[in-house]
Amino acid sequence: MASPDTRTQILDAAERLFAEHGYRGTSVRAITRLAGANLAAVGYHFGSKAELMAAVARRVVEPMNAAQRAGLDELLARTPDPTVGDLVEAFAGPMFDRMPAGDEGSARTSRLIVTILSDPAEEARNWTGPAEDSVRERYLAAFARALPDLAPQELRFRMRGILAVTAVDRLEAHQQPSPGCESPAAGEASRGWAITFLTAAMSAPPTRI
Repeated sequence: MASPDTRTQILDAAERLFAEHGYRGTSVRAITRLAGANLAAVGYHFGSKAELMAAVARRVVEPMNAAQRAGLDELLARTPDPTVGDLVEAFAGPMFDRMPAGDEGSARTSRLIVTILSDPAEEARNWTGPAEDSVRERYLAAFARALPDLAPQELRFRMRGILAVTAVDRLEAHQQPSPGCESPAAGEASRGWAITFLTAAMSAPPTRI
């Protein structure tokens, strides 16, 4: 098997370091040192550290977005008004499928998603483009039809909660595996628990302030 090219080595190193240390806590020098590349390689392949962050995030998120898009297409082909539970399954399910417990790569992906959600650096959050925005907006519209009493701001908050709960659960499953966690049955059970919990959270009455 051919060894990874320089661009892939830089992406691999950056994903690991961004996930462990955040955007500001990771220097380009540390990335290139881990990748075995020279400093100029980041500029040549990505243009800047911010663009490298964007490339790392998209490499992780795009397969999930593709599965989320396909799941929503399938739901809408069956009915114009999917249930909240079906929407949660289509939105959160791909994240469980792409981040199985007990896998170091999955744990790194989970850490990176947590970083994207929580890192104070704008570069860690403002990397999305039309493809990512399209998936999010389509789900927001579908959830809004299923939950017409929710204010748009609260709906967005709850959808962020789906991302956060799923990423943290997958990371914890890797770091502190429960007895039997590695078995397929336990993994499927964890997925089911999350979908049930998140469906209830999304379906809760609007908050009255």
